[in-house]
Amino acid sequence: MIRSMTTRSHRHPFLVRAGAALGISALFTLALAAEAPRALPSGQLPHDVRLEPPKDLDGYFPFQPPASREQWNARAQQVRRQLLVALGLWPMPTKAPLHPVIHGRIERPDYSVEKVCFESFPGFFVTGNLYRPKNQNGKVPGVLCPHGHWENGRFTDAGAEATRREIVNGAERFENGGRSPLQSRCVELARMGCVVFHYDMIGYADSQQISYDIAHRFAKQRPGMNTTENWGLFSPQAEAHLQSIMGLQAFNSICALDFLLSLPEIDADRIGVTGASGGGTQTFVLGGIDPRPSVIFPAVMVSTAMQGGCTCENASYLRIDTGNVEIAALFAPKPLGMTAANDWTKEMPAKGFPELQQHYKMMGAPGNVFLKPLVHFGHNYNYVSRAAMYSWFNKHFKLGLKEPIVEEDYPRLTAAEMTVWDEQHPKPESGPDFERKLLRAWAEDSAKKLAQAEESPSQFRELAGAALDVLIGRTAAHAGETEWALSDKKDRGDYLEMSGLIRNQTHHEELPAVFVFPKSWNGRTILWLDSAGKQSLYGADGQLKPEIQKLIKSGATVASVDLLFQGEFLSDPAQPVKNRRVKNPREAAAFTFGYNYPLFAQRVQDILTAIHFAKTYERKSEVIDLVGLNGAGPLVAAARAQAGDLVDRAAIDTGGFRFGNVLDLADASFLPGGAKYGDLPGMLALNAPGKLWLAGETGRGAELVKRFYSLANASDKLVLSDNPDHSAAAADWLLAQ
Repeated sequence: MIRSMTTRSHRHPFLVRAGAALGISALFTLALAAEAPRALPSGQLPHDVRLEPPKDLDGYFPFQPPASREQWNARAQQVRRQLLVALGLWPMPTKAPLHPVIHGRIERPDYSVEKVCFESFPGFFVTGNLYRPKNQNGKVPGVLCPHGHWENGRFTDAGAEATRREIVNGAERFENGGRSPLQSRCVELARMGCVVFHYDMIGYADSQQISYDIAHRFAKQRPGMNTTENWGLFSPQAEAHLQSIMGLQAFNSICALDFLLSLPEIDADRIGVTGASGGGTQTFVLGGIDPRPSVIFPAVMVSTAMQGGCTCENASYLRIDTGNVEIAALFAPKPLGMTAANDWTKEMPAKGFPELQQHYKMMGAPGNVFLKPLVHFGHNYNYVSRAAMYSWFNKHFKLGLKEPIVEEDYPRLTAAEMTVWDEQHPKPESGPDFERKLLRAWAEDSAKKLAQAEESPSQFRELAGAALDVLIGRTAAHAGETEWALSDKKDRGDYLEMSGLIRNQTHHEELPAVFVFPKSWNGRTILWLDSAGKQSLYGADGQLKPEIQKLIKSGATVASVDLLFQGEFLSDPAQPVKNRRVKNPREAAAFTFGYNYPLFAQRVQDILTAIHFAKTYERKSEVIDLVGLNGAGPLVAAARAQAGDLVDRAAIDTGGFRFGNVLDLADASFLPGGAKYGDLPGMLALNAPGKLWLAGETGRGAELVKRFYSLANASDKLVLSDNPDHSAAAADWLLAQ
């Protein structure tokens, strides 16, 4: 039971300060404002870091090691969840039976090569070659080899002329090895006694169900794939369900690990992963999200500089407030080896690696992190780099081989010899219709898991609530340290009106705000949010709207803020408000939202800042209520879900909004992942058991919210309104409380 505050009488700290500053005579001078009071002079914008150019993949991504294991364990859990949500693997998709097919064995004196295909999603195949050592007794290590962006991938052939130049400059030893550095590492690892699975990235070699141009060179939105049903990759709908090429490839890697571990000769305690460039990205991401690898060696990729230039290396939310060095650090204390070259990794010896060394020392394993800087070579996985990897696996697999391990020549396989598909093993379905079918199956699988979680409020919160933490990026309890900067104050007779800036010192953000205080405050603050910002408190005559006056007369303080790109954030109010994009001209959302929160999330963060401020500034608000009307309902629904017990009541008009219906990445309401966890009704469900007045919801949305309130034994705290005057009805409901 929330006790009534209407009989309380407080002198609000703002009002006390104003009296001292204005003097008694000024306090009782009546003045009327023509518009919402400004926090800043006309033409001046807030000093807010979010008005600077958005961060992109070429930014700076330092890693600050935590001081203790306890701090790191909490941070690692947060980053790992962020990865899984960003990759569309929260919840983890249902694993289809692999149905592996192994065929076409090619014999060599000390190893063999076979052709492999199996299913990750039903009908979606992972393809590659399996290298097995001969004359081995007992269990042997297994190594996954994702290949990276070599031309034709697993089938790459650098050609004789280019390889001879590499031999001359010391990068390679043999022509065969240099023409296919990908085969070379698989052969040598097999000779060392490891089973190696060398598998295709999507769009390379035998993996053509989604083309190379779509997976790796996507540049422009496809209108035919941008639909609310049966959408394609990179569309707003795919992003709203967190479906990406990087997520598909990460899931393929997880299933490749399942396949490797299904082989009877594999020692599950000795599993390695190594790849370079884009294959390095797959290596350390797999090491961060899957506990089964025991040793990894991502070559020429981990750095504080460029984070991955391909669409296949980016996903919305993936690197917001983190980066590749910290993602690689998730593998600690297990052995992590790396190389650097004359590319974006060249500064790793000074920026990134020292922090990893400090981190591994704190984790009690200082010898388990290694960097071989080979900056006299360009971007590569050449013989010299591979030799460093062989030594790393020899040491940590305890193979006992004599050092140095010297790579020897071998008969290179042609593409025709390696390909999986033939008359007996025909190519599977591919093309746009298959792409749509794959994403539909992925979405349906996620929806099924969500429906199961909906049977229990605690399970739903564990799944959808944890995801929302990633999508929004903050909670009210951890919104940041706030302060007030007063701009103006006026006595209006029955109430005091003050304008100024709520400054979030932690995140370097500023919110223009207005607070209207009754002369006798009951400890209750109502945050009134609207698409018009703080102007929404005022009518066309410049006076407070009647419903706002009624709330103030009840003893409540009413406050409003200009959220990002509302009100005083706008230098040109006539300009349409859209999500900003990074300079990258390719129309893939992940290039922007993999590094920056979308506007929707930033506005929710603003509401959380305002809640935190109201709850913590001097004499704290004992009761905080939220109102979200006229387009702000979805924002308030998300904010209330993230605020928990800090908010007592919420009045929300959703207008029937759904994230899954947004058809433009630039739309201010676009939210990657917004549709995946029950869309807006899912966020409303997370409001339970808090008191909620709800308008704009009918059908399944209303039923879902009602069911959650029933499961939480809080049906009496939910009011579904059909009153068309939402503003007055919401105010009356708040007054009745």
